[in-house]
Amino acid sequence: MKKLCTLVLLGAFSVSMLTGCGSKLSDEELKQLEDLKAEVTSLEKEIANKDAEKQALLKAIADKDAQLAQCMKDKDALKSTPGGM
Repeated sequence: MKKLCTLVLLGAFSVSMLTGCGSKLSDEELKQLEDLKAEVTSLEKEIANKDAEKQALLKAIADKDAQLAQCMKDKDALKSTPGGM
């Protein structure tokens, strides 16, 4: 996220420095700006995908923790019954 913000700020700063006061953007500068916008969009999508992946992994961990807790509970129940381990 920090990298994305830095990239956006760098792009905005570059454009402001290149344009000066009232001058128009050249075709090359417009292309650079469009490329930066596309990269920002791509990075935002990547962040969203990684966040979704993170949430899925956290859910999987929670599910495994719940299974482990149930196994421990079942084990303790078996130990407390006569004839158990």
